[in-house]
Amino acid sequence: MKINVTSAAGVLALLEESEPSIKLFSLKKLNTLVNVFWPEISESIDKIEVLYEDKSFGYCELAALVASKVYYHLGSYEDSLTFALGAGSLFDVNDTGEYVETIIAKCIDHYIKLRVENCETDEQYHTAIDHRLESVVDRMFDRCFADKQFTQAIGIAIETRRLDKLEKAIVEADDTAQMLSYCLKVCMSLIPSRTFRNTILQMLVRLYLGLQTPDYISVCQCYIFLDDAQSCADVLEQLVKSGDQDSVLMAYQIGFDLYDSATQKFIQKVQASIRACAPIPLGTGGSGAKTDAPIVTSSPVPGETVPEPVSTDEESVEQPSLTDKDKAIQASLEKLDTILNGEHSINLHLQFLIKNNKTDMLILKNTKDAVRNSICHSATVIANAYMHCGTTSDQFLRDNLEWLAKSTNWAKFTATASLGVVHKGHESDSLNLMAQYLPRDSTGGSPYSEGGGLYALGLIHANHGANITDYLLNQLKDATDEQNRHGGCLALGLAAMGTARSDVYEQLKSNLYLDDAVAGEAAGIAMGLVMLGTKSAGAIEDMVTYAKESQHEKILRGLAVGIALTMYGREEEADPLIDSLQRDKDPILRWSAMYTIAMAYAGTGNNQAIRRLLHVAVSDVNDDVRRTAVTSLGFLLFRNPEQCPSVVSLLSESYNSHVRYGAAMALGIACAGTAHKEAMLLLEPLINDPVNYVRQAALIASAALVLIQHTEHTSSKVSLLLW
Repeated sequence: MKINVTSAAGVLALLEESEPSIKLFSLKKLNTLVNVFWPEISESIDKIEVLYEDKSFGYCELAALVASKVYYHLGSYEDSLTFALGAGSLFDVNDTGEYVETIIAKCIDHYIKLRVENCETDEQYHTAIDHRLESVVDRMFDRCFADKQFTQAIGIAIETRRLDKLEKAIVEADDTAQMLSYCLKVCMSLIPSRTFRNTILQMLVRLYLGLQTPDYISVCQCYIFLDDAQSCADVLEQLVKSGDQDSVLMAYQIGFDLYDSATQKFIQKVQASIRACAPIPLGTGGSGAKTDAPIVTSSPVPGETVPEPVSTDEESVEQPSLTDKDKAIQASLEKLDTILNGEHSINLHLQFLIKNNKTDMLILKNTKDAVRNSICHSATVIANAYMHCGTTSDQFLRDNLEWLAKSTNWAKFTATASLGVVHKGHESDSLNLMAQYLPRDSTGGSPYSEGGGLYALGLIHANHGANITDYLLNQLKDATDEQNRHGGCLALGLAAMGTARSDVYEQLKSNLYLDDAVAGEAAGIAMGLVMLGTKSAGAIEDMVTYAKESQHEKILRGLAVGIALTMYGREEEADPLIDSLQRDKDPILRWSAMYTIAMAYAGTGNNQAIRRLLHVAVSDVNDDVRRTAVTSLGFLLFRNPEQCPSVVSLLSESYNSHVRYGAAMALGIACAGTAHKEAMLLLEPLINDPVNYVRQAALIASAALVLIQHTEHTSSKVSLLLW
């Protein structure tokens, strides 16, 4: 006959007995009753704790387990965790009950907190981690491995900074290659610490190379993130010199990937290594050699002195005889060099864009006919540039030369620069294309047109300017008016983007120190472009120091952007600079801090950075700083556009018009090209905002960004903007 227990009082009374076996019986019984009678047992919790602390009592682990369960039901999770650790092996991590799952979660959270703090501080400040806590986490890993929950193990290993368990989870998985791919994806999208991410990438490289068939494409992708150009070049050299046709084709594919995703500086380092390892080093007069010298066009710019061609009679140069294998390697390396130069990619892109140019010229014609002021005139010119970007089709401009000639001063600068967008990527013939607009020795040309021509060259060669940088550098040295200096600085910044070339930087700095507002603004931006993502302490000191000294607001604004660009992608490494700028009394330097957050954490969705921007958006006394803080949210969230509407929804209804402007731009930047319905629902009221510049931002965000490349067939919201 089964008897229902209605009270734990009798069992608790047994704890007063002196016989250990009776106390053991009482604890075992309490362990089964605790989930029902925990309120009654909690009144005697001190007796259970005394048994746990009594070293002469042989069953203190059981007492700890009972105490842990009581504290769990009381909601005191920290005390519950402490006693659960004291329970040792009696705390069964394989149990799927609510109590065990909750305590394990608390245990892992506490362990993660301690591990992260230890990893991010100096060794002398490390906090000792309880070996019992580590034991529970290790048992949790063992449970994951036994259940073949390898993705879960990878997640816990990354959170707890346990590289040993991370490697074990990848190696022991049934499909190691798939686990490596999953880990790389998680590493690049979810790990907030740049330092720790680089450590994982180094481990992934080793594991990728250890596969039966090494994944060289993923290896080189990791090297790009690690900024290790030499190791990437070594992989390419190994593939080419292996003699296997598939390996050579793999090297070519990696070359195309590098051109598309690596920085200009990274590619140049790889090229230098590839050229040096050829049987006949490339660029030294050997067959098919390529050099970094500027391209000399068949029709030079008027006034330019073309040097006499140097005789390169190959028969007069004694070349070493090559074996058939060396000849094949030489040919493969030459092809790889042309791929890294971008020749093949550029030609393919141009052919595609030219063949698939579906621009509706009637839209431009109707817009032009409706134009009644200079602002709309410039807007139409810019619209034409965007519509024909990279297609090399300047038919609209040729058909409307008389209308185009109405532009004056900076409008003429913009109109000329727009040709750079139209011919974007057409690098091999850029000097010929822009010859009539470039500065000449003879006087008579419009400085606005010449400055715009230089800027157009920079746009054509943006991030791929090895062949034009020296030409632009010389033009900037010779420039005598602010328009040419302005265009030359912008062009040089674009062409030498991310190269950190000291001669280019010094020339830009000398233009900055002229203290000319127009040229100084461009120089400040260009200095940031040249030092893009380098975290150069010298460059930052130069720019911050001059920003505090200059009286020109234009120069301050240019430097503010340049400072932010220098910290691009540096994440937590930019925090000291951000703190310093944010405390400055000058509002322009404070909004430079906001842009620095945007650039340093671009695309990461970092929660701490988002909280920081939101705090400034509602607390700073300057409207420009608040607007910039809200706008910067878009840069942080562009890889997760669905999150942006919920983050800025309340800000879009702010009483402050500058904050509403920033909310509109944040939505446009984060949700560009997505036609996101929630984003459009937030933008629609802003299109009818009573403040004109808020309406402007809403239209830019909706028409030019969120709905870009969408039609009425792909998004019903397009019809709202057609009035």
